[in-house]
Amino acid sequence: QVQLVESGGGLVQAGGSLRLSCAASGLTFSTYHMAWFRQAPGKERDFVAHISWTTSNTYYAESVKGRFTISRDNAKNTVFLQMNSLKPEDAALYYCAATRNYRDYDVLSSYYYWGQGTQVTVSS
Repeated sequence: QVQLVESGGGLVQAGGSLRLSCAASGLTFSTYHMAWFRQAPGKERDFVAHISWTTSNTYYAESVKGRFTISRDNAKNTVFLQMNSLKPEDAALYYCAATRNYRDYDVLSSYYYWGQGTQVTVSS
């Protein structure tokens, strides 16, 4: 049974930082591309960042480029999202996802497995 478990969310002031983690089990983690998506209340789930299984390629939504960094530790079956210079508009439920489909990395339907999400709240 595949499980993706996010952690690290919380309440932070604008300009602050958070580091999200996603621990994977039940799959050969090093053979999956991983991503973070987020969903604010009343809005669609949006792509945030993607990292290839080799860690050689990363992609980001324009809104987070230069502020967020995705990384992974294949030895620990974990993917991370370092979020700096947080803004109120970054507040959302953040999900990690796994896929073997390298194309369409920013498309929800490309991903096979999803976590339950971790809440990020940013106060202004």
